[in-house]
Amino acid sequence: MSLFALFGPPAITLLLFAVGAFPYAVWVSRRKPSQPARWAVIGSAAAIAAYGAGTVYGLAFTSPLDVCGDRTRDGVYMDAGRDYSLTSVSMDSFPPSIACHWSSGRNTEEVWFWATPLLYAGLACAVICSALLLINRARRP
Repeated sequence: MSLFALFGPPAITLLLFAVGAFPYAVWVSRRKPSQPARWAVIGSAAAIAAYGAGTVYGLAFTSPLDVCGDRTRDGVYMDAGRDYSLTSVSMDSFPPSIACHWSSGRNTEEVWFWATPLLYAGLACAVICSALLLINRARRP
């Protein structure tokens, strides 16, 4: 597995949250949005970042073999211990899943353990808060 696939998703996710904190703070201080509006934005941002991390920020779609193993000089993808070769990769786009199948019969999941729960929590937060915003808007005369 490349260093980017190993350390990239958590680092990029934290960077996205750090970079997004400034516009969010400016929006909150100037517009004074309601609590549901704030949480809808936070939930949406969390879901987007989790989906990006789950797909290893595009590598799952462009080169899933590189996510699973390292390429040798012979062009064979091997595991980190160089004991087994990669036989196939199966990928699902939602929820993100990258399963590596090795010649030993072992299967490994390459999506970070926190990506799927964060994705679902962010989506639930965004949907519930958006529904609250619509309900509150309908109640206003």
